[in-house]
Amino acid sequence: MQIQARRMAMLIGDVRPTTLDGVKSLAAQLRKEQGIKYSIALDLAAKAANCTNFRNARRVLPARGAALARPYVLLTIYWYDKEQRYRSGRETLKIELSKPILDICGKSALKRVRGFDDLRMVADDHFVCDTLAATQTYARKCICVAERSLRFMEHTGLLPSRDYRKAYLNGSAADKLPGSDHATYWIDPASKQYILVDEPYSRAPDEAKRAAWAARVGWQITKTSWPGMYYPYECDLYVATDGGSKYDLDNLVEKINTMPAPSRETDWSGESSASWDTFISPMAKTKQDVRRARCRGTIYPASNATTVPYSFSLGSSARRPAGKMGIEGHIEAGRIIKAVLWSDQSAYAVYNRMNSLRSTLEDWMALEIGRGQLEGPEFFDVYYHEAEGDNPYREMAKSRAGIVAMLGDLKLKLQAAYPDCAPLRKQLHRIDMSVSLIGKMNPADD
Repeated sequence: MQIQARRMAMLIGDVRPTTLDGVKSLAAQLRKEQGIKYSIALDLAAKAANCTNFRNARRVLPARGAALARPYVLLTIYWYDKEQRYRSGRETLKIELSKPILDICGKSALKRVRGFDDLRMVADDHFVCDTLAATQTYARKCICVAERSLRFMEHTGLLPSRDYRKAYLNGSAADKLPGSDHATYWIDPASKQYILVDEPYSRAPDEAKRAAWAARVGWQITKTSWPGMYYPYECDLYVATDGGSKYDLDNLVEKINTMPAPSRETDWSGESSASWDTFISPMAKTKQDVRRARCRGTIYPASNATTVPYSFSLGSSARRPAGKMGIEGHIEAGRIIKAVLWSDQSAYAVYNRMNSLRSTLEDWMALEIGRGQLEGPEFFDVYYHEAEGDNPYREMAKSRAGIVAMLGDLKLKLQAAYPDCAPLRKQLHRIDMSVSLIGKMNPADD
């Protein structure tokens, strides 16, 4: 492989075409100088442009230099179909945009957008999914979901919102929009207006109940004619917002209604490959860019000095620290976490982080202990079950200072048991954030 790479480098030198015309020009030069077939020369020239072959170049490169000014983004998902004799492949869709994707939505906010939550940005023009799709059709479907979400943001100017509670009266999920399904939450960055987008299945919601709810809580709700983001032509898209504001909901509805027809996997227009060849986008210029573009799901996991994979199966990317905390260490950690969860001196955000932490630590424990060491109820008791008064940390958990001290002890226990690595740092960050959140709470009435 290295010999082939060196040979190609000798053939093309420092020439790096950025357009289809440039690839063809270099191919003509290679055919003349090297006496090779034009088809082979085209593939070599395409590789010089960071494309896998000429067919790939035709998909992703602009025809001429002027077209480079037009923004675009590429979405790639690899697949592995066990039901079809273990067929595998790659799907890539090029989406032309009115402006660069990060001008439409920031990188961190994209993680809250349906379809982008499982995509990793590997270059300025390329996103890759590290999870293998179960079928070719499902890979295309996932890409189309992301494309529809992106088009929605591009045409409306809305951005994803963190605060889903604003969709509920007084923040209570018990009084949400009747019949709500597949809802997403958005904000207009210009007016800071909160927008609820609801996509129930067609004819499923009770329109009378929804209208009564809107009248009671003072919201506006309108059904659009655009087929939607979640499941086009099977679901209807509604937009709703607080009617007490001066927000022009009709203008938003008009923007949505004039959007082009949504893309679907049945009308696939992207590039398909019958192999796991790593797709390299035009903006991937460095060796690091090329390495980053590889789908982690196509790599067989291996242990290293600080981490081991949860599973050695193909496509498994989850990892844990290489160390062991021991059964007694896990029991102690479980007591601390359960005491914090039990305490009324904490915050809901702390509860969420501690709940995630104990779930992760239980997974680690299951992989660390030997067969027969903890079985049945004893195993689940470590992080989840507890008899009343059985936890010596409960008294400390009656004050915020006590909780902070316990979390400090928990952090030290984890650092002593496990080597410094990304999986450990993620859990330590949950502890640090919990301590910070407790410190920002109003003074406790001790």
